[in-house]
Amino acid sequence: MGRLQPRWCRGRPRGVSSWLLLAPLLTSPAPVVTAPPCSLCPEGAHRFQWIRNLVPEFGISSSHVKVLSSPAEFYELLKAQIKTAKQRVVMASLYLGTGLLEQELVDCLEEALEKSLRAKGSSDLRVSILLDFTRGSRGRRNSRTMLTPLLQRFPHHVRVSLFHTPNLRGLLRLLIPERFNETIGLQHIKVYLFDDNVILSGANLSDLYFTNRQDRYVLLQDSPEIADFFTELVDAIGDVSLQLQHDDTVQMMEGMVHPYQGDKTAYCEIANQKVMGVINSARTRQELLHAKTLHSSQEGSRLFSQQDSRASGDQKPEPDTWIYPLIQMKPFGIQIDEMVTETLLTEAERGARIYLTTGYFNLTQAYMDLILGTRAEYRILLASPEVNGFFGAKGVAGAIPAAYVYIEHQFYSEVCCLHQQERVQLQEYSRPGWTFHAKGLWLYLAGSNLPCLTLIGSPNFGYRSVHRDLEAQVAIVTENQALQQQLHEEQEQLYLRSGTVSSSTFEQPSRYVKLWVKLVTPLIKNFF
Repeated sequence: MGRLQPRWCRGRPRGVSSWLLLAPLLTSPAPVVTAPPCSLCPEGAHRFQWIRNLVPEFGISSSHVKVLSSPAEFYELLKAQIKTAKQRVVMASLYLGTGLLEQELVDCLEEALEKSLRAKGSSDLRVSILLDFTRGSRGRRNSRTMLTPLLQRFPHHVRVSLFHTPNLRGLLRLLIPERFNETIGLQHIKVYLFDDNVILSGANLSDLYFTNRQDRYVLLQDSPEIADFFTELVDAIGDVSLQLQHDDTVQMMEGMVHPYQGDKTAYCEIANQKVMGVINSARTRQELLHAKTLHSSQEGSRLFSQQDSRASGDQKPEPDTWIYPLIQMKPFGIQIDEMVTETLLTEAERGARIYLTTGYFNLTQAYMDLILGTRAEYRILLASPEVNGFFGAKGVAGAIPAAYVYIEHQFYSEVCCLHQQERVQLQEYSRPGWTFHAKGLWLYLAGSNLPCLTLIGSPNFGYRSVHRDLEAQVAIVTENQALQQQLHEEQEQLYLRSGTVSSSTFEQPSRYVKLWVKLVTPLIKNFF
């Protein structure tokens, strides 16, 4: 591939923030290139290497990447990975459900911990779980009550951290009732790792996500550096979160600022330093590893710590796939995912195709402007009202699917006003008995029938993802045709269950939006 310079290197495009304007959004020392490009690097090994100016770049073999397709496959993999884990199980999710399938997961954790204890007398296995405080505390039986038995039995080997947004405090915290308090901000990251295997997904740990709620799932096998990064990230967020105790109470780590009782500015600064410390230290490690790989080939057996544990003479395959972790935590002043996503949308050339999918269609104004004002073709997949996760909900929540229809209709009308119906198409996912929660992006370069890049993780590309919640996804860039084919088939399988949106779509009875919903939507759209 030829090298593509990000537009912020070539001058500021109209209506799009330049690199110099975006950089201050990282409130800790910005991760910028501090040395000239390596003279031994092939010119533009791939065109997305600019992302490593912001985050660590992990080069792996495409043979270590597996794309999953179904909730059942995801669930069975979770159980299998827990059962075989020897050193670590790290799981970050919005919440853990309370049904039989979720209990089976907890039982697998218990069995794995018991097995580890029996094997050596003192367990090497450590379990760390990060959930959201408000969502995980909802109801009498909840994520906390599901996990306290593990804390009681294995107090030195299990950690459960409950993130509480610093924005929910004071009178606001006292007055907003359960469920509605979750609109202020959440821990939304979904990462599941077992020793050196990492699953990136948008799925939560709940029975729906194991049975009939369509999401996306990618397994990165035997990837210790990536597993280390996400372990450190979850640890950093865990350190600034409330710690669940064996009696179902919570407390902060000693010396840590409290998220809603302590000083908000001080709390956010500490959280920023911890998270950016993880990103910057991993980025430094990867740069040193990259430099050693290129410049120290004469040193033979003394390569790097990542290879020391492998049998002598056992060489890693050359990387043909690159993983970039993209973090978005606006409450802490971290907006890396937003910066990278906006640049990808800006830089997609004429003839390129972007397939973008979200379970909840509520794009930020910046993303909408870029889609409508740039050159690539877009195929945007969203949930039809019937497969929206809020469809049929009681009370005010039951009107949320109609609010999404209203937002969708407004966007479609703008597409039509600009005569962009051919370049920007909306498609609605529909599948009887299922709900839709898949989110992400696939980028096809001009003239290519296969994607070279995908984004997968927790963000929905909406206001909440950008401004309120803690989010993480990865950009996977690959030059390997077999992996590109896997990603292409994943995209096709999702889009095959969809219909193209047209003017007649909004004339259907199921698309009727009541007047009060139209009036309220602009006021509340930033909360769902």
